[in-house]
Amino acid sequence: MPFVTVGKENSADINLHYEDHGSGKPIVLIHGYPLEGNSWEKQEPELLAAGYRVICYDRRGFGKSDQPTIGYDYDTFAADLKALLDHLALGEDVVLCGFSMGTGEVTRYLGNYGSDGISKVAMLGVIPPFVLKTDDNEKGVPGEVFDGIKATVEKDRYLWFEEFFKNFFNTDELAPERIGDAALQAHFTVAQQMSPHATLACVDTWLTDFRDDLPKFDVPTLVIHGEKDRILPFASTAARIRDENLIADLEFVEIKNGPHNVGWTFPEEVNPALLSFLAK
Repeated sequence: MPFVTVGKENSADINLHYEDHGSGKPIVLIHGYPLEGNSWEKQEPELLAAGYRVICYDRRGFGKSDQPTIGYDYDTFAADLKALLDHLALGEDVVLCGFSMGTGEVTRYLGNYGSDGISKVAMLGVIPPFVLKTDDNEKGVPGEVFDGIKATVEKDRYLWFEEFFKNFFNTDELAPERIGDAALQAHFTVAQQMSPHATLACVDTWLTDFRDDLPKFDVPTLVIHGEKDRILPFASTAARIRDENLIADLEFVEIKNGPHNVGWTFPEEVNPALLSFLAK
């Protein structure tokens, strides 16, 4: 399996697992919490069939990557992404595509490193601009919600994953037509292999303020978000990017009745929108 070294914890290397398939214009897919690179399985085949080179990787603490107890912040995650791009010599005409937590990597990458070599950006189920409610961010989610999440994770992270996926897929509304029991169990199996440390540490990471990063977007950007997202509520995230004109060159797709993971539940809408955007 291919790996890239992105740092050290004490004397041990921190290695990220990645997959690199196809040829042509490269698109780097950055997964959500608590999944891994293979979670793009409903998008990767269509991207490959359309002639793209598809690179998927597992964030530190996730999937087959190493599980350190350091670096669970978006500056480090963006640096990890840059290390992967440098390792693969992806120097121009690269598309960055993130889902959920992965949209934070995309946003902080452009904020810290700019868009040199990046031709387009796509983000599904977005976490920017700033998900935490504060005095100057009234549309955010109250901090007590995240305190409750952390308490649940600390007590029983398996119970947390069980409840999380109900809202990740809106199973009370969409199962079994769009998310069957076997697929739900498969996602749970992936999640339980995630680092216990990262499971908790990433909750605080979600509260990163991206408002200074978004004005640095200077490439065409696609945002796709589910209307009924219970994990990253539409009004607190995607709607703000659209309504407040936080990204200059924006194409916006709202998935009616879509939950958080629209890539899995509504691929017949997500995939054509993504391929159309990439082809422009």
